[in-house]
Amino acid sequence: MSFGNDGWSLDFDRLSASVTPRTRALFVVTPSNPTGWTATDEDLAALLALARRHGLWIIADETYARFWYGEGPRAPSFNDVMDPKDRILFVNTFSKNWAMTGWRIGWIAANPALGQVIENMIQYSTSGVAQFMQRAAVTAIERGESFVTHLIERARRGRDIACDVLGRTGRCRFVPPQGAFYLFFKVDGETDTRRLVMRLIDEANVGLAPGTAFGAGGQQFVRLCFARNADQLEAAVSRVAAVISRAA
Repeated sequence: MSFGNDGWSLDFDRLSASVTPRTRALFVVTPSNPTGWTATDEDLAALLALARRHGLWIIADETYARFWYGEGPRAPSFNDVMDPKDRILFVNTFSKNWAMTGWRIGWIAANPALGQVIENMIQYSTSGVAQFMQRAAVTAIERGESFVTHLIERARRGRDIACDVLGRTGRCRFVPPQGAFYLFFKVDGETDTRRLVMRLIDEANVGLAPGTAFGAGGQQFVRLCFARNADQLEAAVSRVAAVISRAA
């Protein structure tokens, strides 16, 4: 991934060059945590072409697919560009859309040819999901759409608040994310974002994640989660902005 004037983008040349004879799969998270990057149909088609060319599996993590701020009910998906024979594993969870974090319940969609392999993995790793959790998941699917809609609209409002308040500092560099519920931003003049987030805890009483928590490439960034009540978020982001502006 690279960050520029248009936000985050996937460098297909670098990705293609990184494939070796040992490569077996591409793990694609879109919409992305922490960047908010969301693949377009063209991006997904290019990734699929790369996987076909090298005989790779694609593991498609669509955890944040409903938290999407473009047109339509969800973010673009490999389901939109794939053929039935393509080797794609879709993984998802109830943690985000239905706010069931900690329940550790989700699902996999895969080619039927992998059915026995997946069954064996589940049998010897988790032995299945507890019955009360299964019932909660069914209820979420059957009756929870209004709740999902509420969470998405809250996140959309939160994105607007975070971008507006931090944008007014004149020090924060970002492009409004198209998906998920995180703002991954730079602060001009700050090279140690871990030290910055510790300062924000002490001076603003707000916890953000340093980009270093997400590996190479994140050193200059800070992640803010905007999936909160609008009043709480506005107060918190205003305190963060005050600290950042004061340090200018």
